[in-house]
Amino acid sequence: MRHLLTSIAFGLAATPAWACELGLPAKAQQGGLVVGTAPKGTAVTVDGRKVRVSAEGRFLVGFSRDATKPADVVATLADGRALKCAVGVEKRQYNIQRIDGLPKRQVSPSAEDLKRIRTEQQAIDKARWLNSAGADFLAGFQWPLKGRISGVYGSQRVLNGQPRRPHLGVDIAAPTGTPILAPAPGTVAMVHADMFFTGKSVILDHGHGLTSFYVHMSAISVKEGQRLERDQEIGKVGQTGRATGPHLHWGVALFSTHLDPALLAGKMPETKGKAQP
Repeated sequence: MRHLLTSIAFGLAATPAWACELGLPAKAQQGGLVVGTAPKGTAVTVDGRKVRVSAEGRFLVGFSRDATKPADVVATLADGRALKCAVGVEKRQYNIQRIDGLPKRQVSPSAEDLKRIRTEQQAIDKARWLNSAGADFLAGFQWPLKGRISGVYGSQRVLNGQPRRPHLGVDIAAPTGTPILAPAPGTVAMVHADMFFTGKSVILDHGHGLTSFYVHMSAISVKEGQRLERDQEIGKVGQTGRATGPHLHWGVALFSTHLDPALLAGKMPETKGKAQP
């Protein structure tokens, strides 16, 4: 079932109180996304950085996995008055996930591999730093496929016994060839047929610096620059790149801030009468 945008924030803390006149909550969870509303013609900064404001006055505030400080939001109105708001952060507890049996090269890459990885990361960064005017994120997000959640956002990864970076997305296990559908409208910002860690990979641009990432696919169904509506096919589940079984890794980021896709999409829908975790 489609998860509609019925609130202006994804990943709110339990406190429902509003912090200011910009439609911002008093608190948000680590990994959460907040959509604020400002009067038309307003300039908005978050922690001193100017952010895009849509024609309807919508803007985005994102919170990283390890965010601890409140986000300071300042909206300067057309008449020069300023509204100042602070959104606090609710800390989360993260799991530890151990994955064994990976090829040594994909846990400790060689110098040549690292050169390739840096080049591929530049392509990812280029797509993630787009700041397009569209506001497709207002349509809300749904899960790109139904399946067993095999990896959650924020968990500390231990690969072949070695601590590595936290997992900054959600893994959905499904058979190879399962269609992956666009969870929200967007434009294809990057297509790569073979990345070292992520294999066949696609990034969608949803506007204002909000992008989503689909990796380990067995096939890609889109081209760069292509406009997608919700439920159009992006590709098919696979096991390319660093993966021990067929699954989709789904990531979401606001520029370089990695968000929790599960907070955007809500609970995984039931499939064939069996609830997913």
